[in-house]
Amino acid sequence: MLVPVAVVQAGSVLYDREASLAKAEALIAEAAAGGARLIVFPEAFIGGYPKGEDFGARVGSRTPEGRKLFRRYFESSLEVPSGDTARLAEAARAYGVWLVIGVIERDAGTLYCTALFFSPDGILAGKHRKLMPTAMERLIWGFGDGSTLPVIDTPIGKIGAVICWENYMPLLRTAMYAKGIQLYCAPTVDDRESWPVTMRHIALEGRCFVLSACQSNDLIRGGSVIVNPLGRVLAGPCYGSECILTAELDPGEIAEGKFDLDVVGHYARPDIFRLEVDDGTGYHLLKA
Repeated sequence: MLVPVAVVQAGSVLYDREASLAKAEALIAEAAAGGARLIVFPEAFIGGYPKGEDFGARVGSRTPEGRKLFRRYFESSLEVPSGDTARLAEAARAYGVWLVIGVIERDAGTLYCTALFFSPDGILAGKHRKLMPTAMERLIWGFGDGSTLPVIDTPIGKIGAVICWENYMPLLRTAMYAKGIQLYCAPTVDDRESWPVTMRHIALEGRCFVLSACQSNDLIRGGSVIVNPLGRVLAGPCYGSECILTAELDPGEIAEGKFDLDVVGHYARPDIFRLEVDDGTGYHLLKA
């Protein structure tokens, strides 16, 4: 049975949570109207990605103007759970879809770059906080930990998310493969030509479907893509405009791919290599 999916390439409304939520609801409706059962949004879609901002920070100093800009960014973030996440959950329920969406999460005084998972029955099914913010991102976002690395078993496949440059962390990818990920979601703002190449590599390496959603605005040009488990591009990359990419996935292609490569199974060497992950309850050896 084929699984119809959609990847939304669109820009959030920076510093305006309400407008971004309304835009997300409209795009969910549009993608669902095309028959999608899984809809993936970009990194930081709710809350925004302030590309180019320095928040007035230098080594050893901060400016009052930068603090006020961070306050504005902080106020555009959302809490999890909250009335804002309830709106996203209701959209997933109303259209009967699985929804993966990037948000800026506020927890006490810290912001996190987070991916939220919503089920078709309107439940917040899980979240993943970005483990490793890159470069200046560390100024505005905290670090996630191993307690938010879900791979969710659903009727359409096992869904997980790895955000932007986390995808360049080999051990994180391996952890997701060991958890059996099949629908590998990669919310991002990386619009370089190398990004779709990375997505094809991950699909080949993990023998999974990769669905990467990138923002598109004046500063970010997109590059969203959907790839099958043998690295074949099914949709995209799309550059220079907002769009919704769609594809029908054949889950049987995962088995076809793992026929000759399963990096956490018959192609692994557990006698030589092992991966232990701290999931918040202590270190555990990950096995497929």
